[in-house]
Amino acid sequence: MKLDVLAIGAHPDDVDLSCGGTVIKLGRQGKRVGLLDLTRGELGTRGTAEIRALEAAAAASILGVSVRENTGIPDGNIESNPENRLKVIRVIRRYKPDVLLLPYAVDRHPDHERAFTLCRESWFQAGLARIESLEDGVRQEPWRPRTYYHFMQWFEFPPSFIVDITDEFEQRMECVRAFKSQFYDPESKERGTVLSTPEFLEMLRTRMAYYGDRIGARYGEPFFSFHPLKINDLVALNT
Repeated sequence: MKLDVLAIGAHPDDVDLSCGGTVIKLGRQGKRVGLLDLTRGELGTRGTAEIRALEAAAAASILGVSVRENTGIPDGNIESNPENRLKVIRVIRRYKPDVLLLPYAVDRHPDHERAFTLCRESWFQAGLARIESLEDGVRQEPWRPRTYYHFMQWFEFPPSFIVDITDEFEQRMECVRAFKSQFYDPESKERGTVLSTPEFLEMLRTRMAYYGDRIGARYGEPFFSFHPLKINDLVALNT
């Protein structure tokens, strides 16, 4: 199965938190979208790797994605080494996405920054014919997605573009709430974190409302591109 877009996050809820609305929108537009979680999130304060896997599957169903996989790289130790790059390269070559959605290069969480480095290097090396990867014992063909864009996590950046997710907002938040172990649950007895407060979910809504306002919409998700964006119709650009 070929994908149009592959979104990659360090932890099972990263893509859902950062660009879930865009993923839903792409699906509604008829695009095939896949998710790749690099780790199982086993170092998280709340929940377990097994619980988070179930939550990730439930969230994927809400998002409507074609596939969601996990490389099983150790949480807290996302290194860009040959072994880990091959794990990501295999997925890229398997699904041949045209576009990647990746973590931004600078963030509060070291795993997010390291995930950026691993993904960027894997993106490039996936197109090198002399780097060999196998799928069921068969050598994969090289494939390099034509571009990648970065979603926003803890740290903010000046967006290159903002996607209007007004129509996708409620479904997006339903997806976030699927990760019940991680976010606000008044019945939970687990240790609290910055993510488990009701204020965190309100921050998400406020951030999306802010970026939506920047483009004349109710809710928006910001992205950054290191590459220049091609425009064919300047007049229709902001319609």
